[in-house]
Amino acid sequence: MANGNSAILTVQQEQKLRQPIEDYVGGIQKKIDSLRADGTDRVLSLQSHMDTVKKDRILSKAEKDAKLAQDRAELEKAKAVESQNQAEISKLIADAEAYLKEHFVNDYYRAVKVSCMLEKEQAKEKYRRNVEKLEKDHQAAIAKLSDHQEIKDEKYVHKNRLFDAKMELEKDLQQVKDRRHAAYTYKDHLLDLLRMSKFSFMETRAQKWENYKYTFNRRAFLLQNGLYIAIMLVFIMLCIITPIVKKTPLLTYNNVLNILQQASPRMFLALGVAGLILLTGTDLSIGRMVGMGMTAATIIMHQGVNTGSVFGHVFDFTGLPVGVRVIFALFVCIVLCTFFTAIAGFFTAKFKMHPFISTMANMLVIFGLVTYATKGVSFGAIEQTIPNMIIPKINGFPTIILWAAAAIAIVWFIWNKTTFGKNLYAVGGNPEAAAVSGISVFRVTVGAFVLAGILYGFGSWLECARMVGSGSAAYGQGWEMDAIAACVVGGVSFTGGIGKISGVVVGVFIFTALTYSLTILGIDTNLQFVFSGIIILVAVTLDCLKYVQKK
Repeated sequence: MANGNSAILTVQQEQKLRQPIEDYVGGIQKKIDSLRADGTDRVLSLQSHMDTVKKDRILSKAEKDAKLAQDRAELEKAKAVESQNQAEISKLIADAEAYLKEHFVNDYYRAVKVSCMLEKEQAKEKYRRNVEKLEKDHQAAIAKLSDHQEIKDEKYVHKNRLFDAKMELEKDLQQVKDRRHAAYTYKDHLLDLLRMSKFSFMETRAQKWENYKYTFNRRAFLLQNGLYIAIMLVFIMLCIITPIVKKTPLLTYNNVLNILQQASPRMFLALGVAGLILLTGTDLSIGRMVGMGMTAATIIMHQGVNTGSVFGHVFDFTGLPVGVRVIFALFVCIVLCTFFTAIAGFFTAKFKMHPFISTMANMLVIFGLVTYATKGVSFGAIEQTIPNMIIPKINGFPTIILWAAAAIAIVWFIWNKTTFGKNLYAVGGNPEAAAVSGISVFRVTVGAFVLAGILYGFGSWLECARMVGSGSAAYGQGWEMDAIAACVVGGVSFTGGIGKISGVVVGVFIFTALTYSLTILGIDTNLQFVFSGIIILVAVTLDCLKYVQKK
């Protein structure tokens, strides 16, 4: 860049500063390459060839053995050469690293960094002058016009010119940013060649931090994290206000454990519905499934003979061992929830019915059946020994959290390490393209609903153990909103194919912690719904803005 400021480097001047580094380190690199030719490079080449031979289905076993035997013999020679040259190579690498440490920043990078800072200021000054000139020309043009339409056209043209000037500024700033980043990463490039891509932990961290700064975009960052920042600020305010108002601290060990304990059953529900949201769907029947699962589990694990009836029949499972009843209750919860989610999944996949309709139908059917069958009564407590069997507390630590952690790990594995998980993302992102590529959209959709049903069953079973029974048709009302909201806040997009398990986990913890904090503070439950509604609205708005920006 030619200009009057001597501190701003031209391309030729920057190259001149870098030339001694290129010559010195490049000379060392040539020596290392020659030493590696018959050693390390040959070892890698032979290992690759041996892998190819092993996978070759055309060759007979005898031919494979002959080729592998020859490669192994050559490999031993290559490794001997590699070992022989290792000390010399290490010495050359140390020499190059010492030279870079002494000269890279002092003789090259610092000058480029100063140049970039001045170029950045120069670009901003150029933009300021352009805007002043455009404003002056605009005012002069307006003064000569009297027709309303002509004035309107001139304002439109002026607005476009200002936009062009802003785009030119951003282009100039990006070029400066690119130049500084290229200068910084040049050292990593040299080290990469010298060490064959082997970097220390701290060097890797430094590279990632540099890449993060280089790709950082304020608008994208706020769209991605603005809601989390706002919620964190609200939570900090609650932590400050609660001790003042209630004379008790909010962030205590017991409170944190209580939040995690309450979040654990809800984690199963959120993980289940997250897969449906990934397919641009939802599930309005979660709360009713929790009520159904809680009722079924309470009936089976009830303390003594049931006090209530189902379709007029009073069940008595006291003849079964407690362990059998616990497992049977889990089985029934999973079967019932999976049965209904499979029905919703079938109608959604087969008839292209929107999940809003199929799951709303499920919600009505489940609530109607359970309420009619049980007359809406609560079935009381389960056996007192069962919670200690399923979710015992070890030194005050509630092990229900470990159940949630296991669910997170399993669902993460399914989403990220299985064919079904990859297909889930593909169908959610573009079902037509997924179908063309050979993916069964029907199977993936039904599979997502079945997985959700299994998770709902587990969640309701754990909730029954946590609450020591008290199952009724009305239990779980509104839980679907909490689960869906947690997913949305966690970044699982309703546009489909976008979302991470880590986001779901964060979303569940955020909503549980916020609800718990507001309850301790004494905020009315109805006002808590207002907070949740605002959070959901903001989260979906930010998600829509991200989608629009992507488009």
